[in-house]
Amino acid sequence: MSKEQLNDMLKRLDLSEILTGLAPQGKNKKDTGSHKFWMTQPVPGYEEKIQEEGPIKVIDPNTIEKEPSQMYPGFEWVTMNLEDEKELEEVYDLLSNHYVEDDEAMFRFHYSSSFFDWALRAPGWRKDWHVGVRATTSRKLVAFISAIPVEIRVRQNLVNTSEINFLCIHKKLRGKRLAPVLIKEITRRSYLENTFQGLYTAGVLLPKPVSTCRYFHRSLNWEKLYEVGFSPMPPGSTVTRQVAKYRLPSKTSTAGARPMETKDIDAVLSLLRRYLDKFDFVPMFTRDEVEHWFLHKPKADDERVIWAYVVEDTSGKITDFFSFYCLESTVIASSKHKVVRAAYLYYYATETAFGNDQDALKTRLNELMNDALILARNAKFDVFNALTLLHNPLFLEQQKFGPGDGQLHYYLFNYRTAPLLGGVDAQNSASDKFMGGVGIVML
Repeated sequence: MSKEQLNDMLKRLDLSEILTGLAPQGKNKKDTGSHKFWMTQPVPGYEEKIQEEGPIKVIDPNTIEKEPSQMYPGFEWVTMNLEDEKELEEVYDLLSNHYVEDDEAMFRFHYSSSFFDWALRAPGWRKDWHVGVRATTSRKLVAFISAIPVEIRVRQNLVNTSEINFLCIHKKLRGKRLAPVLIKEITRRSYLENTFQGLYTAGVLLPKPVSTCRYFHRSLNWEKLYEVGFSPMPPGSTVTRQVAKYRLPSKTSTAGARPMETKDIDAVLSLLRRYLDKFDFVPMFTRDEVEHWFLHKPKADDERVIWAYVVEDTSGKITDFFSFYCLESTVIASSKHKVVRAAYLYYYATETAFGNDQDALKTRLNELMNDALILARNAKFDVFNALTLLHNPLFLEQQKFGPGDGQLHYYLFNYRTAPLLGGVDAQNSASDKFMGGVGIVML
């Protein structure tokens, strides 16, 4: 772009946004509507300075429409019944073929039916918050958006939100401006349940992020990642050198580490809630949510989604907890490999965090995360992904995570708050000086 255009763009960005490397494009794009649409919604503008935190707009329940807005001719609103295997499969097919791709169209998220059952039927889930659009004649599902109820804490304020996710539109309908229509509908349905705030993430820059984290990737099967085009060959290196660089021990080393069991739910809840108190932007977990999100319950022909582990000391006390979940990506342009199995770091907690000794915390987290990498490798994952949230900057470099070219922006709907730290510094590098903000891990 011209110098004048560049200067104009820079003027529209806060200094903090420039320094964290935000850009109006990026990997893992989600169809989230145009900026023009968002400027009509109760969200802060780019140049707005936050003077007071709280709701932007007070919603009068008497003004909420009881029925959806009229859908485009040839299409109609539906509520998807995800307890029906056929309808769950339809959502799976739509997202498998039309959801997030990288910029070069080499990879596409490949969600399993088990993943949707886990992600969309969390405690308190509401059937009406699984919104679809069908073609009237063919009955084909062509669009979808969902939400689940989540209580969060923003600094000292507790906020009931609808966590919005999986907005997907069939590729052939991308020019129909369906995204804003779907967003308005899930907003209406949330309002009807007296939920007037929303939480969502995107890889694109919209008005206006409350925080931004950066993706980091740790190779577990470097040769496969190289063959599919995910990992480049560093100048002067070889396949043998790269494989050796990322080699891990055959066994874990933390004494007392074992898979989480039903008997651990209360201990994990206590540890996790105390740990998350250290951050400004976190979910308020309940016992039912801990059981749902972290406890693997084997079923016949069910693809596993979550791996969670605890560390039990000699007295029987749970001192540590960590977890990761599975999200595969379809490899679009490779004849040799069909999928890349990615483990995503989920929540963790450790008693060491309460000693106010960052060096000790760094040592403990590196021990736990090295074990997490080994367990993920043993479970046949190819790559381990993490963001710069929680205390992740304390171990990313030492555990050989490399910075990705994707950002994840966090947004709140109908709620304004001052910017929250996302674990990155002025050079967009992971930094332990910028921790303490984001403690929410979004799927």
